[in-house]
Amino acid sequence: MPYAVAEAQTRVLSVGGRGGAGTTDPGSVLSVGEWVLRERFATDAGDIAWDRHGRGPPVVLVHGTPWSSWTWRRVAPRLAERFSVYVFDLLGFGASDQRRGQDVSLAGHGARLAALLEHWRLDRPALVAHDIGGATGLRAHLLHHRSVAALVLIDVVALAPWGSPFYRLVRDHRSVFEQLPAAIHEGVLRAYVGTAQPRPLDSEVEDRLIAPWLGATGQSAFYRQIAAGTQRHTDEIEPLLGKISAPTLVVWGEADPWLPAAVGAELAERIPGARLALLSGAGHLVQEDQPDELTRLLGVHLTTVFT
Repeated sequence: MPYAVAEAQTRVLSVGGRGGAGTTDPGSVLSVGEWVLRERFATDAGDIAWDRHGRGPPVVLVHGTPWSSWTWRRVAPRLAERFSVYVFDLLGFGASDQRRGQDVSLAGHGARLAALLEHWRLDRPALVAHDIGGATGLRAHLLHHRSVAALVLIDVVALAPWGSPFYRLVRDHRSVFEQLPAAIHEGVLRAYVGTAQPRPLDSEVEDRLIAPWLGATGQSAFYRQIAAGTQRHTDEIEPLLGKISAPTLVVWGEADPWLPAAVGAELAERIPGARLALLSGAGHLVQEDQPDELTRLLGVHLTTVFT
C-alpha cells in the first residue's frame, strides 16, 4: 500500500542564536551550535522536521538509527558553502513527531523521502545517506523512481544479513522493553549507542544522541523503530543495485563494529562503477570520528558530479 501523505505544509519555527526568533532565512548557513530544524512537512503519521542551508546544486543528507540529523552538524555547514543542503529527521526520530502506531519501517521512511523530494521539487539531487538512511534513500530511488544525480553511501544498511541480537530481542519482547524503568532504559540506551564506536563517545555527544529517546514518549519510540526493522525491506532493493547508474561513492569506517568494512566492499562491488573509501580507525559514526575527511570526500565527489 503506498504511503499516504497529507497535503504538504511547512511552517517556520522560532530559531534562537542568530538575531532572535524567526530571523534566519531559509537557505542560510548555520553554525554547529545553531542546529535547529526550522520547518515541518506534514504527513498523515505526523510532522517531519527539516531545513535547508546554503545555495547551489541540491544535496540531501539522510541520517540513520538511532541518530538524527544532528549527526550532520559538522558536515552540513561546510557543504552548504557550495551546495543547497537539505537535512531532516526521519519520522519518529529527533525533532520529528513520535507517536504510537506510526509506520517507522524502512518502507515507510523510503516512501516519505520520495514524498519529501517531490515537496522540495528536487529533480535530480545528490543523496548522502548513513546507516538505515542508505536503505531509505535506495528505496526512494529504486522503488519510488526518484532520480538522483549522485549517491554517497556511508556505513549503510543495504545488504543482508543485518540486525543485531539486540534487534531480535526487542522485536520479540518490545512491550517489555517499553515498560523498563526510566533509569534502566537509559542504561540500555547508552550501552547500545556505545557499541557503535571502537572508542567511547564524548559524554556531551552521547547525551545529545540519546536525548530524543528519553522520557515515556521517547522510550516507546526507540523500541518501536527497532521492532519495525525488517530485512525484507532491504531484500527488495538488493536485486536492483546493479541498475544504479548514478555516480556512487561508498564510504566506510574500517573499525565499524556494527557493519564490518567487508560489507562496504561488497556493496561497492554490486553497484556499477562505485568507488570505495575506507576511513582508517573510524567506527560506525564516521561523522564523529573523521568529519574533516568525510567532508573532503563528499566535496570532491559532489563537485565532480555537478561540474
